[in-house]
Amino acid sequence: MYKIETRKDKIKIVRTILEGLVLLAVLFAAIRALSISKNYEPYDPSDPAIVSGADNGFIVVSYFGVDRQGTDTLISTKQLDEQLKALHDLGYVTVSQQDILNYYQNGTALPDKALFLMFEDGRRDTALFASKILEKYNFKATILSYADKFAEKDPKFLSAKDLKNLEKNGFWELGTNGYRLSYINSYDRYGRFLGQMTSDEFVRVNQYLGRDYNHYLMDYIRDKDRIPVESRTAMEHRITQDYRYMEQIYTEQLGSVPKLYCLMHSNTGRFGNNASVSAVNAENLEDLFEINFNRDGYSYNNKGSSLYDLTRIQPQACWSTNHLLMRLWDDLPEGQKSSILFVKGSQALAEQESENWLLKSGAVEYKTDQIILTSLPQGEGVVTLKNADAEDVQVSVDLQGNKIGTQTIYLRANEERSRCIMVSLQNDHLVVSEKDGGSRSDLFELDLHDLVPAEDRVSVEEDDRDALTAEYTMRGRFADSAADSLVFYAAARKASQQQADTVAQGAEEYVADIQINEQGDTNLKIQLQGDTLRVLVNGEDVTGAVGVSVQDSGGIALGASWGGWGYSQRNVADDVYDGVFKNLTITAGDVTLYDNCLHGWAKVLDVIQNAWNATLNWFIENL
Repeated sequence: MYKIETRKDKIKIVRTILEGLVLLAVLFAAIRALSISKNYEPYDPSDPAIVSGADNGFIVVSYFGVDRQGTDTLISTKQLDEQLKALHDLGYVTVSQQDILNYYQNGTALPDKALFLMFEDGRRDTALFASKILEKYNFKATILSYADKFAEKDPKFLSAKDLKNLEKNGFWELGTNGYRLSYINSYDRYGRFLGQMTSDEFVRVNQYLGRDYNHYLMDYIRDKDRIPVESRTAMEHRITQDYRYMEQIYTEQLGSVPKLYCLMHSNTGRFGNNASVSAVNAENLEDLFEINFNRDGYSYNNKGSSLYDLTRIQPQACWSTNHLLMRLWDDLPEGQKSSILFVKGSQALAEQESENWLLKSGAVEYKTDQIILTSLPQGEGVVTLKNADAEDVQVSVDLQGNKIGTQTIYLRANEERSRCIMVSLQNDHLVVSEKDGGSRSDLFELDLHDLVPAEDRVSVEEDDRDALTAEYTMRGRFADSAADSLVFYAAARKASQQQADTVAQGAEEYVADIQINEQGDTNLKIQLQGDTLRVLVNGEDVTGAVGVSVQDSGGIALGASWGGWGYSQRNVADDVYDGVFKNLTITAGDVTLYDNCLHGWAKVLDVIQNAWNATLNWFIENL
């Protein structure tokens, strides 16, 4: 018995030591991933390889924020690294705020490939995760903040002390998004008037809103009938007061107001939704700031732009590197488009896959078990499988592109794809069609939402009740007094107890608009034999046997195309689409024509790497 216990003790000691070594390794990796050891090196304006004296303007890329793993709005560190690496490899050089001022005010030449980089909202995780990447590529960026966050001492946002420290190594300089992020004239999707909301209040109910709200500085404050409740003088005082609060806080906390401003929200008439609001914004921002970014959706600025009406592109968290590059390519003047070269993936994988696929249009990047196919703006991206001439085939693939857009598998296709069979996910609809002589015939269509069981659907009555409950709960949480809070919580409890019929009981279903950045993940299995095609969605046979008339052998291709503007609560306009084809296998009988799934040790190593990254993420986020 003593020997057994001794053996157990030894095993326990060894296990403890191994666990300790793993934790030390993870901690070391986490610290190394975040530590900054260099200072920013500005570009040399006398280097003709960088600054030739030609006026090529400059591009502006502005990220909402950075998260280690990424969210639906914050870009992951891996994506940020890949995108900034691509710009660095293309020869882009970051410029400072002073460089921009010198360009407009003194006519000083910028680098031939000038990049102005920004990160908005002043998030702590942005600085934490982006700093090392800026150091890696010797890039300088402006980080924007809201003045009211200093007083709130919200740990999610950088303090004034943090911002001062960021400036020391030269990779960061400061800008501002304004005094606060706040909303007025807000309605939920059922037309209920919510009035004014802080950003925290907005977050609590935004899933029940449409696009019917405005930013605090963009309009008169209005009542539920949309009639202004303030005079022009009151409106001017309210807006000016916001600027004065901002000026006071920055002066007290940082010693001065940053010289760069991003007016929220963008893409209004000029500086607001009507002329009088625009005028008071113009007076204040031109008095306080030297640079203003007033628009988004377009990256290119030149001498024809105004220092107070600059524009930036805001990459979405779901964009591939080629998606960003395609948008930049589209924005650049014709003579500069050739400077954009799209990424293909690691050299070894790109060379390997070039033996399999021929790019016909758009751009393609190969990533282990993924083919990321990026469309042309308002167009299509297409790759064809080389040396594939088949009649009867089986295809299995996970389609992970956004739901708004089209991902297509072309079968039995001629070179021009004027004769072919097409299986597509198009704006979250499965569409089976064929072309014969260029004329398209739709053979089958299914809204994938129809596959959701009735018991898992939400009725309009239920959603209306939940929206009202959330709104009262939000009011209770942020009420000015304990008494008001109790009143709102009681109203929320009463609203939540309202009877609401379900879809299963025959009530009308609430179907949400698909967001333009809503990602999909659908497995398709396609069986094509003779004059019959069958498609399984996530293992379920949804088509049955569909008769096809195109029965000759032919080629195989993948397509990705823009699906229309789609819906976005944040009013994102994007006309480029990424089709993501993961775990793609194509077989003809017993012959495998293509397979990019991970197998054997590659799959084991991928699992280990994912586990390591998850552990590292936990340590970094909890240091």
